[in-house]
Amino acid sequence: MAKLTLFDRRRRRVRSQLRARSGDRPRLSVHRSGRHIYAQLIDDAAGRTLAFASTLEKDVRGQTGATVSAATAVGQRIAEAAKAAGVDRVVFDRGAFLYHGRVKALADAARAGGLEF
Repeated sequence: MAKLTLFDRRRRRVRSQLRARSGDRPRLSVHRSGRHIYAQLIDDAAGRTLAFASTLEKDVRGQTGATVSAATAVGQRIAEAAKAAGVDRVVFDRGAFLYHGRVKALADAARAGGLEF
């Protein structure tokens, strides 16, 4: 077996803890790259995506996704999309990304938009 990077080890550790605590709530998965930030609402039981938002969408595309303000906008959009899908309680999956900066801004905006996690 190949040696895992620290990033992969952190991702596996976070995901295993989420599965133990998730129950029947969907998972709000966050991914950030150098230029963009993405959020998905995933129903693991059914294996499908309920809602998504990112800085690649047409409304937000003019600005760069590598800022806290863009992450806040994506957090608000995912909260609206979750409400439209009938979801109000989620489990936050930060992946292997540390909970600060853009990831924290997205989470705070989603909470302000009405999501509970």
